[in-house]
Amino acid sequence: MKFHSDMQNIIYKGAVNSLSFGNVSVNLLREMFKKNINVTFFPIGENLDFEAFDKLSPEFKNWVIHSAENRFNTISKDYPTLSQWHINNSENRLSKNQTLLTFYEVDQPTGVEKSIVNLQDNTCFSSKHAYQAFKESGCNNIHHVPIGFDSDFHTTGKTYLEDVIHFGLMGKLEKRKNTAFILKSWAKKYGNNYKYQLSCCINNPFFKPEDMNNIINKIFEGKKYGNINFLPRLKTNSEVNEFINSIDIDLSGLSGAEGWNLPSFNATALGKWSIVMNHTSHKDWATSKNSILVEPDSLEEIYDNTFFHKGASFNQGNYNVISEDSIISAFEKSEKKYGKTNPEGLKLQSKFTYEKTLNNILKIITNEK
Repeated sequence: MKFHSDMQNIIYKGAVNSLSFGNVSVNLLREMFKKNINVTFFPIGENLDFEAFDKLSPEFKNWVIHSAENRFNTISKDYPTLSQWHINNSENRLSKNQTLLTFYEVDQPTGVEKSIVNLQDNTCFSSKHAYQAFKESGCNNIHHVPIGFDSDFHTTGKTYLEDVIHFGLMGKLEKRKNTAFILKSWAKKYGNNYKYQLSCCINNPFFKPEDMNNIINKIFEGKKYGNINFLPRLKTNSEVNEFINSIDIDLSGLSGAEGWNLPSFNATALGKWSIVMNHTSHKDWATSKNSILVEPDSLEEIYDNTFFHKGASFNQGNYNVISEDSIISAFEKSEKKYGKTNPEGLKLQSKFTYEKTLNNILKIITNEK
């Protein structure tokens, strides 16, 4: 059966939660809603957590709930399936035609990962880096589909801190994201210099609060810095939007491996200046015109024995690191951007949209040129 890009029925699998996967899911569902597509929705985790999405219309929210509650009444083997999830746990199919949209950060596809990718009719990667890694490993049913800017985010026009260069770091504390190294380097350069401030939203839901405190205390070797703030978990996207608008310089782009990097992308698209390491998915949206690009110094094995385990069937390979001299030099370059707008960053809002993301996926599903 041939499906057209104006298809009327689709099976969708994805999570609705406050994490990156949940944000992508909600935006894809919103585009399906706009297109009047009948969606048979299988929520991953069986839980619809709308807490972060405080700007959703009641009509759309009720449509999502209805699509999930009635999924077994509307499912058909002839409807195409779109699944948005990790490669791990994507081995099951609900219909004859299944497309997987996934995010991949490392660089050594395993045999298990390739088997699951090949099991799909199509696998869409958010980055060209991931696409190339799997292409070189022998997979042929793969595509590159960038994701979009969430239209719920917007510039506020408010003044937050005056006469202070405000840095921001967002994204869960993790070895892959170079969190500890960023914090330690910033403290060395600007610690207790109140012309500068660093606000961090780096809560990791997989760590207990006391574990987070112990990790941060270890990073700073017991020293206290009055100009480094650690925020509690931001519950809503409106709070996240306020956080991004309040900063001048984003440091989230110094992560060492990404499938897209929503915090850094969103900050750049809102006109902030982000220091971005030129690697993995960053190359798909960050340029020398819209970001403070820095080159990685080397690759290191990504294994942390928490999220990445050497020898496992998934997520094997390396991440990018930067030297202390290079990161401090990037901090200094960013100071020159203080008070300056980023017009090229703002253009990302229209260059990358979820309407384009969904349209690209539907073309792939229907094999349209």
